[in-house]
Amino acid sequence: MRLLVTGVAGFIGSNLTHALLERGHAVVGVDNLSQGERLNMASFAEHPAYEFHQEDIRDAAAMRRLVTGCDAVVHLAAYKIPRYSDALDTLRTNAHGSENMLEAALTVGAKFVAASTSDVYGKNPNVPFTEDSNLVIGNPDVKRWAYAISKMYEEQTMFAFRDRHQLRVVAMRFFGGYGPNQNLTWWGGPQSVFIDSALDDKELELHGDGSQTRSFTYVSDHVDGITRCVEMPEADDKVFNLGNTREITIRGLAELIWGMVRPGETPKIKLRPYESFGKYEDVMRRVPDITRARTLLGFEPKVDLEDGLRRTIRWQVERRRALGIATPDLPHV
Repeated sequence: MRLLVTGVAGFIGSNLTHALLERGHAVVGVDNLSQGERLNMASFAEHPAYEFHQEDIRDAAAMRRLVTGCDAVVHLAAYKIPRYSDALDTLRTNAHGSENMLEAALTVGAKFVAASTSDVYGKNPNVPFTEDSNLVIGNPDVKRWAYAISKMYEEQTMFAFRDRHQLRVVAMRFFGGYGPNQNLTWWGGPQSVFIDSALDDKELELHGDGSQTRSFTYVSDHVDGITRCVEMPEADDKVFNLGNTREITIRGLAELIWGMVRPGETPKIKLRPYESFGKYEDVMRRVPDITRARTLLGFEPKVDLEDGLRRTIRWQVERRRALGIATPDLPHV
């Protein structure tokens, strides 16, 4: 197939594109490089079946032009939780960008496969979450919910396009992706920052008391799930949880990473109260039920957390060195 992938220079987009090209697909990659890195595309930048366009998904005309001849759109470009900024970029980019990509897909009848997020389950305390679980979001003056709301809007818009235009759509709710090409800031998730801090022998900053839990998924497992959603008609017109089902506290993750980077040393932990972010709320537990993806797509996470973190730490050491950041040798990892 010929596929349009947005967010191609980002974490999941770059890993997915590498895999799609290896599977014989052609990829038209789109990224405005506001968060993605050209370095992430190095392994496939010269591939004869790949072309890159530095464009913004909010440019509707450009998206309609680039989708010409494509069989499917894989929409991954997004802004994330506005922890350190206001919420307007997240809301505008995710809502308007998704509308533009849906309109573009409609012009050529391309299947539309889009990244949603486990964040849409919000404050629902009943884990594990199934795709039919209630989506419970907090107050509108808590900017933390902007990301979840933007993705809920995206999902609703996708299925409205399906109902009115018979467009084939698939929504994928990702749980805690990590691995090579992840962003090295909080944009990339807590594991990115924890690895950097451990390498630099600095305190690992936990938000709240670190008792909140997450399920972390190695990027190759997410890529496998996305590929199945793209290639398999059984995925059409459905929502899928894609993630690892193992639950771990954020404090447990921090201590695990510290022990891998600095074995035998006592972890340096710093607690940062939520109040320091202004009015803020967090999700205390997040675990997927992946029965639907297992049953319909044959999806099964294969990389356990310890193995995945070892691979990620080794990659992060090399990426830091490529960026000119002094980094210790870790022969034990």
